[in-house]
Amino acid sequence: MPLRPFALLLVSTVFTHAAQAEVHEVKMLNRGAEGSMVYEPDYLRIAPGDTVRFLPSQSGHNAASVPGLLPAGAEAFMSRLNQPFEHSFTVPGTYGVQCIPHVAMGMVMLIQVGDAQATPIPGNLPTRAKDRFAAQLSKLEAAR
Repeated sequence: MPLRPFALLLVSTVFTHAAQAEVHEVKMLNRGAEGSMVYEPDYLRIAPGDTVRFLPSQSGHNAASVPGLLPAGAEAFMSRLNQPFEHSFTVPGTYGVQCIPHVAMGMVMLIQVGDAQATPIPGNLPTRAKDRFAAQLSKLEAAR
């Protein structure tokens, strides 16, 4: 195969994969449809390779992975306060996300990547965070 057609085939294959990945936006809010200190939406089901863009619509928020709610082989992440943040989710599984300053107020969300089974909620979380995760897990089960 001549070099030029091979190079074009290689480039088109790489860009086709990149074009298939989606970017999902999540707002970090002081008040939303589900109450105070929330991510909207608070549950996402995405494909492996998709990216989530966390947008601090109001100040004082961040997005960080929850220890114990992270699939094996996935890297932990944490954004800076008040900064937009993007994270690509490549490992299938259920990810817990928390706003570190407001986790005690229940500011958490779930991201399901692929068709992974639900992960048990860690017992060391504040009560409001556990309650919101339980509500989000019911959305995960309803989506099946």
